[in-house]
Amino acid sequence: MPDKNTTMTRLLRSEDDLAELPVSERIRYRLVGADCRYHANDNIADFVRPGELEQLKEEVRVKMQDVLRALVIDTDGDHNSHGTAERVARMFIDEVFRGRYVSAPKVTEFPNASRLNELMIVGPISVRSACSHHLCPILGRVWIGILPNEHSNLIGLSKYARLTDWVMTRPQIQEEAVVMLADALQERVKPDGLAIVMEADHFCMHWRGVKDDDSAMTNSVMRGAFLKNPHLRREFLSLLSKKSAS
Repeated sequence: MPDKNTTMTRLLRSEDDLAELPVSERIRYRLVGADCRYHANDNIADFVRPGELEQLKEEVRVKMQDVLRALVIDTDGDHNSHGTAERVARMFIDEVFRGRYVSAPKVTEFPNASRLNELMIVGPISVRSACSHHLCPILGRVWIGILPNEHSNLIGLSKYARLTDWVMTRPQIQEEAVVMLADALQERVKPDGLAIVMEADHFCMHWRGVKDDDSAMTNSVMRGAFLKNPHLRREFLSLLSKKSAS
């Protein structure tokens, strides 16, 4: 028996056909038709048409209202939870999962006219993300090390923070998030070496499960010169530890 996605791909051909579907199904149809992955931490902005995010918020609101009803919460009689479904829908689409639905921020790149080739460190950059297992917050900091070469592109300091926020505002696991950030920076800056360290608290550890308030996770990605040159790696980690202690 064909699955729902296969049937939908065969039956529908035009945007006029798609207009009859809920907006989430329209977006999913385009993704499936393009053979494009749409995991929790993927960006799907290229498949969202103008005006559809507002429609998606309304669809999420309706379904979130059903969730609250299934949790036996009287959203009509309880003044604190009246309007909660709408607030949650806006929060997911416009804020905590925003990096899924909007295109990458514009990043102006400048040639390395001065042929800079010394270690640069940016951070700590505040990180706000969410665990894709339980949708609990992940709050932490990121440090970025760049070793440019004469062919590298230079970007403004604020752009590192904007790219970090774009990658992190999605449901994901920390290990994959750091790799995705490294890929985004590697593509734009093209340095000889790239290093990223992320340290974060996971509220799926604090709030549920073992309820351990002292646990944090630190992981790193080292590429190019940082991977090959242990002296450069030690310099980066040494400077990072001094910045963390200050």
